[in-house]
Amino acid sequence: EVRLVESGGGLVQPGGSLTLSCAASGFSFRYLWMYWLRQAPGKELERVSAINSGGTSTEYANSAKGRFTISRDNAKDTLYLQMNSLKTEDTAVYYCATNPFGGNRGQGTQVTVSA
Repeated sequence: EVRLVESGGGLVQPGGSLTLSCAASGFSFRYLWMYWLRQAPGKELERVSAINSGGTSTEYANSAKGRFTISRDNAKDTLYLQMNSLKTEDTAVYYCATNPFGGNRGQGTQVTVSA
């Protein structure tokens, strides 16, 4: 059974930083592309970032480029998202997923960017 558990969210001021983690179990994490997605109130699910199985290739939404960094530790079956220079519009529930459309995602972690 695929299990993904996100953590690391919280309340942060604009310009601040957070690092999200996603602990994976129940599948061969090291062989899959992994994704971070987010959903803001009243908005559709948005793909934020992706990383290939070996961690050598990454992709970012325009809204995340230059501010977010995705990484993974295959020895720990863990996915990360380092978020810097956070903006109020980054406020959302953040999910990790094995599917670029959000399938097999975790329960999410809330990120709130507010002064």
